[in-house]
Amino acid sequence: MELIFLGTGAGVPSNNRNVSSLVLDLKSLQRGLWMFDCGEGTQHQILKSPVKIPKLEKIFITHLHGDHIFGLPGLLCSRSMGGCEEPLTLFGPQGLAQFVETALTLSGSYLTFPLEIIEIDEEGVIYDDGQLKVSAYSLKHPVISYGYRIEEHDKPGALDAQRLKAEGVPGGPWMQTLKQGGEVTLDDGRVICGADYLGEPQRGRHLVIFGDTAPCENALKLAQNADVIVLEATLDGTMTEKANSRGHSSTVQTATLARDAGVGTLIATHFSGRYSEEDCERLLRGCQAIFPATVFAFDHMVYPL
Repeated sequence: MELIFLGTGAGVPSNNRNVSSLVLDLKSLQRGLWMFDCGEGTQHQILKSPVKIPKLEKIFITHLHGDHIFGLPGLLCSRSMGGCEEPLTLFGPQGLAQFVETALTLSGSYLTFPLEIIEIDEEGVIYDDGQLKVSAYSLKHPVISYGYRIEEHDKPGALDAQRLKAEGVPGGPWMQTLKQGGEVTLDDGRVICGADYLGEPQRGRHLVIFGDTAPCENALKLAQNADVIVLEATLDGTMTEKANSRGHSSTVQTATLARDAGVGTLIATHFSGRYSEEDCERLLRGCQAIFPATVFAFDHMVYPL
């Protein structure tokens, strides 16, 4: 899997950063792409990226502020104008369906593909295909804002082939069943349970993508022991009070949460346009003093998981 950052700025676009959007390329896991937020200008960012709009199969909206959704109607229309017929599913807060339907209706737009809109009405698991599970939890922001935790299901441990051989279990096509923990009956009548010969399960990857938020209990819960989290750091530590009053986090708070939650890597994003690239280098060093495994996202950054 890899993350493709299309927009890493806050509120309004700047010369160096567009507003919020990123794409999760599932690579070998699945064929499709998952997008998280779609701020104004996202299509222009896509033109400079490896992302192909027809390959988008799911879009997760964290909240309904314009810098996270104003690019969505145009993207849906472009997907249609390209003749795409593959279904698309949108996930997001209550009101997402009204926003999309109103924009399409008033603009006289049409879709060539089936569109399903799932509005989140309670916290917890919102999607599970047996390979990936997505959970949503509300955060602290002036409007309803969600964070999404994407968890790859654990894989079975390695099959102890040497032990099977020592116990006289011959090789054959049934070994695949045993690797999945299933049972097989041998020619001599013995029933072999694969689960008895498997090592410890291999933990799947855990990724968390936050919507805008001030520090809160759910933010810590979402991030707990994740491999990678993508979390806003709108203002620097000297402006913590201002950031929190508007439902945002400061760089210091973001790094502290990553440390306290025991995450593997923090990718900070959603930076105010007041900060130059030189400022961001200084702020990054401050975050790394608290949590060394901190990365500052930039537009068109690709991060492998």
